[in-house]
Amino acid sequence: MSITSQNARLLLSVSGVFDAPFALQDFSADDIFDTNDVPPTEAVMGVDGNLTGGVINVPVVWSVSLMADSVSNVFFDNWAAAQKLAGDVFTAQGTVLLTSIGREFTMVKGLLTGYKPMPDARRLLQARRYAITWQQVQPANIQF
Repeated sequence: MSITSQNARLLLSVSGVFDAPFALQDFSADDIFDTNDVPPTEAVMGVDGNLTGGVINVPVVWSVSLMADSVSNVFFDNWAAAQKLAGDVFTAQGTVLLTSIGREFTMVKGLLTGYKPMPDARRLLQARRYAITWQQVQPANIQF
């Protein structure tokens, strides 16, 4: 079984900007997306040595990297411009399909928290990286 990222599909929508799902394409060659580690439990130890903990809700920071010439950069450019014009935030919804492992991830209530307004220029124009902070990410098996 292959675990290639080549067949990954990323679909995002932003209420009031891109209401229909927008399929991202032209990802960076070695860096499509990543997420931060999420601590599902907060643990504390009392002075008497007893460990206790609790379930906590924490946001998931998701970064995506697009080639400098990706047509999908317009998605983030328009999202950032709409927020600036409105003076308010617009929330996103998203889906990541990883068919190579049969998994789907639904991303709920995302905020644009990292925006690269233009590519860095070196010998070649560099990829642009964006960050969305999600309220939650829900994994599921892909239903074929």
